[in-house]
Amino acid sequence: MANPLVAIIGRPNVGKSTIFNRIIGDRLAIVQDEPGVTRDRIYADAEWLGKDFSVIDTGGITFDDLPLHEEIKVQAEIAIDEADVIVMVTSVKEGITDLDDQVALILQQSNKPVVLAVNKTDNPELRNEIYEFYGLGLGDPLPVSGSHGLGFGDLLDAVVANFPNEANMAYDQDIIKFCLIGRPNVGKSSLVNAIIGEGRVIVSELEGTTRDAIDTPFMTQDGQDYVMIDTAGIRRRGKVYEKTEKYSVMRAQRAIDRSDVVLCVLDAETGIRDQDKKVFGYAHQAGKGIIILVNKWDTIKKETNTMRDFELQIRDQFRYLHYAPILFVSAKTKQRLEVIPELVDRVYYNRNQRVKSSLLNDVLSDALASNPAPSKSGKRLKVFYATQVATNPPTFVVFVNDPDLMHFSYERFLENRFRESFDFYGTPIQIIPRARK
Repeated sequence: MANPLVAIIGRPNVGKSTIFNRIIGDRLAIVQDEPGVTRDRIYADAEWLGKDFSVIDTGGITFDDLPLHEEIKVQAEIAIDEADVIVMVTSVKEGITDLDDQVALILQQSNKPVVLAVNKTDNPELRNEIYEFYGLGLGDPLPVSGSHGLGFGDLLDAVVANFPNEANMAYDQDIIKFCLIGRPNVGKSSLVNAIIGEGRVIVSELEGTTRDAIDTPFMTQDGQDYVMIDTAGIRRRGKVYEKTEKYSVMRAQRAIDRSDVVLCVLDAETGIRDQDKKVFGYAHQAGKGIIILVNKWDTIKKETNTMRDFELQIRDQFRYLHYAPILFVSAKTKQRLEVIPELVDRVYYNRNQRVKSSLLNDVLSDALASNPAPSKSGKRLKVFYATQVATNPPTFVVFVNDPDLMHFSYERFLENRFRESFDFYGTPIQIIPRARK
């Protein structure tokens, strides 16, 4: 069971993301002085007076007919349905607006506990202006200042007081977490929706629509629990112009850190770009299990060797991901999507695999016999034995006479022999040469 959920709701540009960041004590939500920056729900964990809970930041609710605004409204309504407690944020500077009245009506109809926060109450004079907010019919208005951190003790006291009696634990340890990364508009959000079968994230033709990492728990028919993290499209560091995009890159990298397995998504229509190599390199450097997904495969005109040629191109362009399986999929037709959880399971298991030292050294002895250790400047490398010292990813220490004599090519040779003998499909492995004392 999950922690209690707190949803932050309100019209655009009242400071919801600033309050969200204050509550969690981190700059996770994008804060920018323009309406509509937060588009999807963002989840994060927080704690107050020894009680753990999760917070959901949402996009600002509007009631116009623009397609994107309508989708943001739907996302906020889903967050309301998921939440145990709702914090409605208003602004003392604008007073009660028509939008505030409409949002308050939605919250009243939800039958959820609501805490009313009047933001931007930066000084004592403004505190006298909060009493008009009783007119929203949501109980006592609480003055807060997101930018200055004022009033949050009273706000969180009120939030915690409305929690269900039994606050349960967050994600269990046996839940497999994986995320999707890639350039903007390669179809990550569409893949999430297709796998889950729910309109969980906003899917748009506009590049960069998904700006925030969001979690989607789900369970397969065999009873395995997963958390799927859909991230914002990552742009190269040198070509990140908007502040919002910079935070998106940082957050996507953190989503990689939270994940056990990373799904690297390519666009079959546009092919491989230099950007893709940088993006996928983040996951490789983090030592995560990796699966390469080629999305939009249904749009490609097929010939006899189309798939084989594309796979060879991937292997050539992503030589550092030689261990990663490649899966050609389509979010639109759901082609091969049923294979993804099974493949994630296998990669997750391999990433956590531990090899007995006796078996490992048998393989090492055979490798040394078939290809003796090289020499450098007249001095030959001597390999004594190896042992596994860690998982996630599998890490091996190889004891030698001089680590400087271990050439990267011979290190790669040993890695390949380990892979031939043990199933490390989908996971990087690390070999660390160390001098024997």
